[in-house]
Formats: sequence, C-alpha cells, structure tokens
Amino acid sequence: MTETAESAGERSARAAGAVERLTRWHDDFPTAGVRFADLTPVFADAIGFHAVIDYLGDLAGDADLVAGVDARGFLLGAGVAAVRGTGVVAVRKAGKLPPPVLSREYTLEYGSAALEIPADGIDLAGRRVLLLDDVLATGGTLAAAAELFAAAGAQVVAAAVVLELSFLGGRERQGDYPVTSIVRR
Repeated sequence: MTETAESAGERSARAAGAVERLTRWHDDFPTAGVRFADLTPVFADAIGFHAVIDYLGDLAGDADLVAGVDARGFLLGAGVAAVRGTGVVAVRKAGKLPPPVLSREYTLEYGSAALEIPADGIDLAGRRVLLLDDVLATGGTLAAAAELFAAAGAQVVAAAVVLELSFLGGRERQGDYPVTSIVRR
C-alpha cells in the first residue's frame, strides 16, 4: 500500500476510476451473447494497477493468506500478498496442478469448468483467506474457490473482485464472507 494520507474512500475512487477508464469491452466473446470485460489494460497501466492493488490490499483485514483465482486473479493475488506481506495461493483450473488436489466443478455464464488447489504441501487448516478474482459474473467461480478453501479447513474472511456484473446475480451465490467490487455494473 502506498504511504500517503489518502483515505480508503479516495483509494476506492482512484481504483474505480482506473477500471472504468481502462477496461475494454468485447461483445460476443468468448461466445455469442457474452460481453467480455478485458481488464488487461488496467493491469498494464502502472498507475491503474497500483490503484487496484492498493485498494484490494485495504480489504485484507486480518487475512494471513491471499488466494488468486486462475488466471487474472493470480496477478491480483500476487500484488496484494506482496504489499500485505502474506503468502499467496493460486487457485488453478483443472489439470494444472499435480495430484493430490481438492477440486470443485462449477458453471459459468458460457459453460462449466473446475478449479483445484493442492491437497497437500500447503497447510491451509485454520488459515484466514482473502479471495480475489477479476470479474464476478454468475458467481460460480468465486463460490467454487471458497468451497475449496473450506474443504481444506481454511476460512474465507473476505472476497473481492475488480468488476461485478450485478445483473447476472453472482453475489447471491456467495457465502457468509463479505464481497467487495471495485466497480459494479
């Protein structure tokens, strides 16, 4: 986090401004009827990316581990973990981690998929996790990731996304943890 007198509200506004200004929208991608939010320009812009990481870092509270969901969540998770001084776990798409793994299937706006985390090698029991992803759409991805950590004995204490497509109702699929969006549409 930057060492300034900037308030949390000012950091939130700075992050939201960067997301609104830099997000590219693509209709009918990856399939017909889907409007894809490309956050790549936000992450490529040094000021925009820093604003996003600063604000998401404010949300970590007493989390002792940050988890980023495949794939753009990896960028967010690593950035927030670095500024907060915590570890980071990559929540991977199925087939990307060696066994044993914990796995959860979920539905997307345009299909289905599965997420995995290591079943050993990382002691997750009792850990307090901040869960990060880029976009909250129908909510399946974030909910599946939270279920993975619960199955491993960890507690998701908060979740946050850069952009929420609220008309798809994904927030309603989340657990008892608070969910924060930098921008809601």
